[in-house]
Amino acid sequence: MRRLSSSATLGLKVFIPTLWIVFFGTLSLAILISGPDKSPLFRNWMFKGGVILFFTLGLLVLYYSLIQLQRVELDHKHLYVSNYIKTYRYTFDSIEKLSVQDLYLFRLGIFTLKTRGALGRRIFFLQSRQKFDDFVNASPELVSRWMTPENIDSLT
Repeated sequence: MRRLSSSATLGLKVFIPTLWIVFFGTLSLAILISGPDKSPLFRNWMFKGGVILFFTLGLLVLYYSLIQLQRVELDHKHLYVSNYIKTYRYTFDSIEKLSVQDLYLFRLGIFTLKTRGALGRRIFFLQSRQKFDDFVNASPELVSRWMTPENIDSLT
């Protein structure tokens, strides 16, 4: 089995959001329940609203970015997608396309399925550049089946 996703996916998907929720959740709760005797700033409702807004926006950004990352592996017939709790198997026929977005520090791979799967229609993964390039070189027939020529040219 060949893994396409980066080893950093676990840290980005699990550890970063956990640290955010624990640290900023505790800080926000402490600010909200502390009285005005601790600091005059804590009695200001705009400050407390800003703290709630900051924490909520942080949760939303984490949910729509890092938490959507999946672990992706391939064998000779199937695509395996894991959210680190459960692994789902998709046949190659159920894959509509594979696209790659270069985000300068890393590349984001997106498998689009023909129908909605258990983890949604689009599967996002952080590419391991070396492993993905090895996959492209070893399986040109799959790459040409899923990717447009412009997208393949952007890999080189």
